[in-house]
Amino acid sequence: MTQTGSLMGFVHRRRRGAELFLLVLALAVGIGAYAAVGLGVDGDVPADLVGYGGWLAALIVAAHVTVRLVAPYADPVLLPLVAALNGLGLAVIHRLDLAYDAAGRDTPVFARQQLIWMTLGVVLFIVTLGLLRDHRVLQRFTYTSGLVGIALLILPFLPLVGRNINGARIWINVAGFSFQPGEVAKVLLVIAFAGYLVLHRDALALAGRRVLFVDLPRGRDLGPILAMFGVSMMILVLQNDLGSSLLFFGLFLAMLYVATERPGWLVVGGLLFGLGAVAAYTFVGNVKNRFNFWLHPMDYYDQSPGSGQLVEGLFGMAFGGLIGQGFGSGSPERVPYAESDFIIASIGEELGLTAVMAVILCYGLIVERAFRIALISRDGFGKLVAVGLGSIVALQVFVVIGGVTGLIPLTGLTTPFLSYGGSSLVANWVIVALLLRISDQARRPVPRMEPATHDAGSETTQVVKVR
Repeated sequence: MTQTGSLMGFVHRRRRGAELFLLVLALAVGIGAYAAVGLGVDGDVPADLVGYGGWLAALIVAAHVTVRLVAPYADPVLLPLVAALNGLGLAVIHRLDLAYDAAGRDTPVFARQQLIWMTLGVVLFIVTLGLLRDHRVLQRFTYTSGLVGIALLILPFLPLVGRNINGARIWINVAGFSFQPGEVAKVLLVIAFAGYLVLHRDALALAGRRVLFVDLPRGRDLGPILAMFGVSMMILVLQNDLGSSLLFFGLFLAMLYVATERPGWLVVGGLLFGLGAVAAYTFVGNVKNRFNFWLHPMDYYDQSPGSGQLVEGLFGMAFGGLIGQGFGSGSPERVPYAESDFIIASIGEELGLTAVMAVILCYGLIVERAFRIALISRDGFGKLVAVGLGSIVALQVFVVIGGVTGLIPLTGLTTPFLSYGGSSLVANWVIVALLLRISDQARRPVPRMEPATHDAGSETTQVVKVR
């Protein structure tokens, strides 16, 4: 027992040492990229490098210390990956700020605002880990989370607080601040879906009619997926938001498949998705425009609305080539909303395809770690929450990068941790906190139960010792 405990302690120390090393590399990426922007654009190191680097380091160190104190067995790779992506995103947004200023555009300082949002995100990350000591408590709020999530999706429809920005009504304005409630709703809906599926997965897993070697679900069990399909179409039609519609429907379908292990649900979901895509193309003008821009981008280049954003992004990435032009040597500001929707195009132009592949690899590792956490989780609710949170990241990255590169039509979602946007950044930091909490619970050693006996007169009593 002593040797086993010593070995586990050694492995634990090695894991934490590796995490500390990865955090140093992540900070080097963020601070180094910020310095490279100054050197590439102005030919000198930014004057505020020490203050910026110190603040960024303080945030990451605070997050790391919190994990060490309240979740010592949590996954050691997630936080460094997130820190590297967030730091790189801040540097690229700062580069765009300088480009906008040189072009004479009257725009806010996006990098400064993004750093404030990152600070809030790290604070909520710390609060989540500090207050939520057992993720299974969230299962008690299954239906409450679902109701609050749906209420948040409805908020943008209200006349006093809802705002229509760039054709999509997905924002609310409170006290002068714009916020996207759907970013919070996606986390709450993961909790609601997980709690619901844990209770009803046995019934949903029952097979119905067999068609072409696939067991389709029973007709009486189609209610949940039809309801989610209806919610997704409501978001698409009323909010004019293709990205969120795809995200919520894909999220529920992924969690439903994992919970039931029935491919029939993928068949039904695929058919519903195809039906919805045809209906949206036929009756929703914004969706039809996006498909036309995707299929024939050059035909709509100089029109309004048109495909100018997509074409400029593709031109920029082609100009960047394999290793990029370097910070300050490209023109990423030519792409509308380069700091948010098309930040991958900005990275591709000035840092090249190599950097884009590295970013995609980081996202792949985040999703892999989330699914690994689901595999080792000891309870069904934790498994499904981890799968749902990992699926959120995977779906967002796929639809965003797929849209920017012309693989699929543009959808309008943000790139997690990279893009400018406070709602998305704060919600994603909370997602990481939840994953680390589930990971800590799953990796924590189980107390060993050893029976011991002692004589009490003529009777023998068994006592269980916990080690």
